Amino acid sequence: MNSTRKVLAAVFAFALLALTIIGGVKMTGTDATVMPVVSAVVGQAPTISKPSGTPPATLTTEDVIVGSGAEVLPTSTLTVHYTLMAWSTGQIIESSWSGQPATFPLAGVVEGWQKGLPGAKVGGRRLLILPPSMGYGAAGSGPIGPNETLIFSVDIIGVS
Repeated sequence: MNSTRKVLAAVFAFALLALTIIGGVKMTGTDATVMPVVSAVVGQAPTISKPSGTPPATLTTEDVIVGSGAEVLPTSTLTVHYTLMAWSTGQIIESSWSGQPATFPLAGVVEGWQKGLPGAKVGGRRLLILPPSMGYGAAGSGPIGPNETLIFSVDIIGVS
């Protein structure tokens, strides 16, 4: 019986480790937060898994694909493909992948992009999770509801 307990304990520990690494599970008391996971296939529209639990209260970034080209600076003009998901619903709100990439000065977009994209490089895909204060806040915007946590997958295509 003792060996059965050891095997079960090892299986449980391995499962938790695997979930943490591949599933983005963050245990916070009784409300487990499951972070979104973004696919890493270069040149293809990303898939984003639905998050759950309490969203992060601060800007969260992750390089899903590390680029090797020009680096994004706060003063850069970017050409990107992006996908936007709402944390609360897990629904895609908007995606440039259905048309042409978007080009804009980084200084002209929401704070979460201004603070979360510098350092990314052309060829890379960065996950950004923006708390409401770094997105559209209490007012929301169009299809984005008030106080929504925003999940972006951003592919950096060009930097000038």
